[in-house]
Amino acid sequence: MVFTLEKMTAEHQTPVIDIFNHYIEHSFAAYLENKVPYELFHMLMNVAEKFPAVVARDDSGQVVAFALLRPYHSMPAFRHTAEITYFIAPERTGQGLGRLLLDRLETEARNAGLERLLADISSLNEGSINFHRKNGFRECGRFEKVGRKFGRDFDQVWMQKEL
Repeated sequence: MVFTLEKMTAEHQTPVIDIFNHYIEHSFAAYLENKVPYELFHMLMNVAEKFPAVVARDDSGQVVAFALLRPYHSMPAFRHTAEITYFIAPERTGQGLGRLLLDRLETEARNAGLERLLADISSLNEGSINFHRKNGFRECGRFEKVGRKFGRDFDQVWMQKEL
């Protein structure tokens, strides 16, 4: 499978929110408990305004993933650190797309003068924890039982990668 990456724009609103809503409804990858309206896309774009945001298309042209960096904190002292977010259509996981997205965001982060990336992951999302560990992230913090979704408590796991 060949995937192409392109800058995320308003034309990607529907597939991006559809992918995100899948994870809201069916997983611990997204902390929200209820589907979000398509208008949330504009908030995502505003949050990532000065940072890279991309979508991935498969060889048929369908948007199958999105990824973005956003500020970790609004204070200038934290300007060299960004938080990473990515979601991949469930039928496209395990095909190397996560690594492709991560490589792209890391390259753009370095070019923008960022020095480290943070990932905020549910302890019940073992696939994401394993992916990040395999790709150079290390656990740097954990808040125990601070979240609850689908009636289950989970830890908030923070992972960090130096660029």
